[in-house]
Amino acid sequence: MAEDCLFCKIISGEVPSYTLYEDKDVKVFLDIFPVSKGHSLIIPKKHYDQITDVPVEEMDFLKKLPVISEKLKEVTGATGLNVVQSNGSDAGQVVGHVHFHLIPRFPEDGVMKFPPQSELNEQTAKDIIERFSI
Repeated sequence: MAEDCLFCKIISGEVPSYTLYEDKDVKVFLDIFPVSKGHSLIIPKKHYDQITDVPVEEMDFLKKLPVISEKLKEVTGATGLNVVQSNGSDAGQVVGHVHFHLIPRFPEDGVMKFPPQSELNEQTAKDIIERFSI
């Protein structure tokens, strides 16, 4: 736990939350500034700043994502659901603790739209492919 982390304080009970689910690995609670009815966060109980900081062997908390997502859709009556995960302030991450937004979606809700897309440039694709290796 990081002592200055809001989500770690929520996990410890120092900051209250509207908890939907909790076990030894994960906590799921309603977002206090929701963009839709039921907008929730799923967070690992261990503190990691970004998803790239989480060791592979600590990813078990994600196994609960499908069940929690389906239950959230069921209880809110949503017809869709976005799972949003941001890393770093340039990506919109506000709290430096890995978290996933579960955003129930409804017809014509206007919650989240992608900007206009453009066709991938062949040279850009080749450059990225050439430099990408794991």
